Amino acid sequence: MTTPQRNGYDLGGRRAIVPGGAGEIGQAIARRLASCGAIVEIWDLALPAEWQKSGQIVDVTDPIAVSSAMANATQKMGGVDMLVYAAGITGPTEMTQNYQLDAWHRTLDVNLNGAFYCARAALAHFDPDQPAHIVVLASIAGKDGNPRMAAYSAAKAGLIAMTKSIGRELAHTQIRAHAIAPALIQTRLLDQMDAGTIQANRAKIPMGRTGTPDEVAELTAWLVSPGCTFSTGAVHDLSGGRATY
Repeated sequence: MTTPQRNGYDLGGRRAIVPGGAGEIGQAIARRLASCGAIVEIWDLALPAEWQKSGQIVDVTDPIAVSSAMANATQKMGGVDMLVYAAGITGPTEMTQNYQLDAWHRTLDVNLNGAFYCARAALAHFDPDQPAHIVVLASIAGKDGNPRMAAYSAAKAGLIAMTKSIGRELAHTQIRAHAIAPALIQTRLLDQMDAGTIQANRAKIPMGRTGTPDEVAELTAWLVSPGCTFSTGAVHDLSGGRATY
């Protein structure tokens, strides 16, 4: 999806893929990048009406499907410059000793393995001599570890470590890697969490509120903009003051 109206950062001609783009955060990111002039394609298991012509139905947990979708996207757009991985699930809220194995594997497949498959596929098409970006949506849980959310916390910690590895591997190129670590963001994803867990995590935020998808999108737009030049392999907190390191 493209828009002739550029608002803020100049991403004109840049080509972005947003796995998980049908979710509230993914939608906000896709629209924000498009508002800056980027050509955007979203991936998800179902596509909103406005993205029917600018999206693909992709199961990010299937590496073959991811590689095929990446090839299709790059052929259609003439290449790719940005990957913003916004796919994710919270998984069950359960004590570790009671955590079901299928839920553990599913949570890691969507949150971590899918990000690896997508990053690997994108990197195969990036030009190391041209500006390109990978941005993954991690979580403050990847730093702190949320009680009764072992799989989610482990997956998000893995995303942070993966980002650091990619950033260091490619620091000598024009390819940059970033992780965003939000605290609670007000989306329907919170419906997967019990009220006690939501209340406990909101209480940790000094600003006293949850974040918004638009705030995630704004940070993403800056990270992939021409103005972000001396950051890679880094974790960018979006936690309302919760993060302390």
